[in-house]
Amino acid sequence: MNLILLGAPGAGKGTQSAKISEKFGIPAISTGDILRAAMKNGTQLGKQAKAFVEAGQLVPDALVIDLIKERLGEPDCKKGFILDGFPRSIHQAEALKAMGVKIDAVVSIEVPDEKIVKRMAGRRVCACGASYHVDYNPPKVADVCDKCGAKLVIRSDDAPETVQARLKTYHDQTEPLVGYYASEGLLIRIEGQDEVSDTTKLVFKAIERFEA
Repeated sequence: MNLILLGAPGAGKGTQSAKISEKFGIPAISTGDILRAAMKNGTQLGKQAKAFVEAGQLVPDALVIDLIKERLGEPDCKKGFILDGFPRSIHQAEALKAMGVKIDAVVSIEVPDEKIVKRMAGRRVCACGASYHVDYNPPKVADVCDKCGAKLVIRSDDAPETVQARLKTYHDQTEPLVGYYASEGLLIRIEGQDEVSDTTKLVFKAIERFEA
């Protein structure tokens, strides 16, 4: 089963792709992970990507598409995969189709912007890797990590003005994919819930119905 996950930043794509991967035994593939792995392993494409990253530039579409193509050719993708963070535009979706990659379903996790801003503004992280939320997963002591006792901080990506800018980019560039895949009869809309487990139940139910 070849899936694409769509959704705004903070909608929960990464969390849900991990849940799907675990349940169905197919790899969750994110553009960020592929880029980091290729750069770390020093592959030819990784070296090209690193040059752009170190120059503070966006990695060009053509290079991202080549990296995706390379990753989808690996043995663990033979039984299926989940794409998280790709495609990000109609152009990338057309490139994926041109590769001959068959997509079985596209799951769009839909959460209103105001909820996303609240979710991300409430996130707190620790240098040890622990993550919290002031409403949904608060630490035992405010702003203090349960695991190591260090002070929790707000990531720069989670600042309200940054979140608003990321949402605008999503609506301008990526949201048109919802209509694109709906027109191809592949879209499954899921209303993101406050509880992660509730969203997961809806995602699983939709995928299992599709599988049947």
